[in-house]
Amino acid sequence: MKVALLAGGFGTRLSEETTVRPKPMVEIGGKPIMWHIMKYYAHYGMKDFVVLGGYKVEYIREYFLRYRMSQSDFTIDLRSGKVDWLEAVGDDWRVTVLDTGVSSMTGGRILRARQFLQDERFCLTYGDGLSNVDLDQLISTHVSANAWCTLTAVTQPGRYGALRLSDDRTGVMGFREKDKADGGLINGGFFVCEPAMLDLIDGDDTVFEAEPMQRMVERGKLSSYVHDGYWQSMDSLRDKQILEAQWAEGAPWKVW
Repeated sequence: MKVALLAGGFGTRLSEETTVRPKPMVEIGGKPIMWHIMKYYAHYGMKDFVVLGGYKVEYIREYFLRYRMSQSDFTIDLRSGKVDWLEAVGDDWRVTVLDTGVSSMTGGRILRARQFLQDERFCLTYGDGLSNVDLDQLISTHVSANAWCTLTAVTQPGRYGALRLSDDRTGVMGFREKDKADGGLINGGFFVCEPAMLDLIDGDDTVFEAEPMQRMVERGKLSSYVHDGYWQSMDSLRDKQILEAQWAEGAPWKVW
């Protein structure tokens, strides 16, 4: 199963870091946060990634082009340019890096990757959020719901729009603005999607979390998986510092 990573936004709330690199490449414990996310999915056997880049996508391209050589010993013949890898080190991943446009919205980025996602069920997540969500259970819940998309609902106080769920907490009934004092559930990403969902995205200006999700709500095709465990996004310098401290203490998401 492919995993699509939304990695093209400007990350303006973390401008201390994102003036020089895209937010998914901001490091936690010496590795890009996107690497941590990919390691997590790989632990569950999902190793085919599609990176939906945009802002400073060249930074992401360079990282993965140099991924093997930056970690492995080698001998190089400077005359011929031939390289012998003495002990190739790296992850057994397949990574597709796409430029989905600097100004594209989340839905537009997904739609631009259609040719890579249209053949089978796929996972989708943001390139700046970490969790210890049970991905096997998430996928099982999605299949049972016969949905076009299943999102992971998490608890996070503060600045996000809250979800309104059905009584059994398996169906998404709508969305509402979230008060700062509201401890309700929010969309934490970690989606499972069917290709049929792609037909609900109009173009580059489409925000995935708006019209497409609302259309799925109306069709009864958007479901939820409630995750009561760890989840943390990296929207600010303070969030980065929280993640760094958690990594140093034994990160909840480090299952590899």
